[in-house]
Amino acid sequence: MNLVPKKSLGQNFLIDKTIIKKICETGNISEKDFVLEIGPGTGNLSETILLKKPEKFYVIEKDKRLIEHLNQKFQEKVTVINEDILKYKFNKFKNKNLIVFGNLPYNISSQILIKFIKFNKKDFLFKKLIFMFQKEVADRILAEDNTNLYGRLSIISSWRFKIKKIMDIEPSCFYPQPKVISTLLTFEPKSNCIEFKNSSNLEHITNIFFNQRRKMIKKPLNILFKDPKKVSEELKLDLKLRPQNLEKNTFYKICLAYERLIK
Repeated sequence: MNLVPKKSLGQNFLIDKTIIKKICETGNISEKDFVLEIGPGTGNLSETILLKKPEKFYVIEKDKRLIEHLNQKFQEKVTVINEDILKYKFNKFKNKNLIVFGNLPYNISSQILIKFIKFNKKDFLFKKLIFMFQKEVADRILAEDNTNLYGRLSIISSWRFKIKKIMDIEPSCFYPQPKVISTLLTFEPKSNCIEFKNSSNLEHITNIFFNQRRKMIKKPLNILFKDPKKVSEELKLDLKLRPQNLEKNTFYKICLAYERLIK
């Protein structure tokens, strides 16, 4: 069977056994856990996860060539789902306390993360997400205010999750070797995050602000609100600041005001 990685699907198979073991240990898997792996490739990480004997183990893979390989390799030990992760509905995982692993394709990694952030937390009880990103994307996720990398991804991610950097991973740990360094991050759900009427409103607001990231915040406020002066006074906003100067919590407050004032 031809298992050459497909460039069109952003496939870079993880082959370093030491790194694979470290990623698996990061999950702290118990025999009571349900585990999901996104993009298992040839199943190198999957093999190590199975040694932890989770209660149920699922993998989701888009590439039909790999589906056949994974089914032959793991038989009934793993439930293999042949789906596009961005289109998959996740209904079978409602009310399951999932640990999710993912060596995410670089070209859609941010979209996959946003998908998980937007799940209704009453239905999807994620214990932990363990995702690998291109280092540049990971740095944006981890960025704090008053830095050049700070923006939408950091604000939206931090709304729902406590995020921790585990390690950088060199290109030599993959086949084929990517041209960039990768970074492993963990995401643990916050128990007390602010509840919005619609999480898409936070996406909309941060998009408006950071499309104008070099402009003072007066301009995006004028776009979002009929009475921006009233909102700025209520939230004690300095209109001379730029978007990257606002703390994450300030954006959450702006979103709450937006939801309260829009029809």
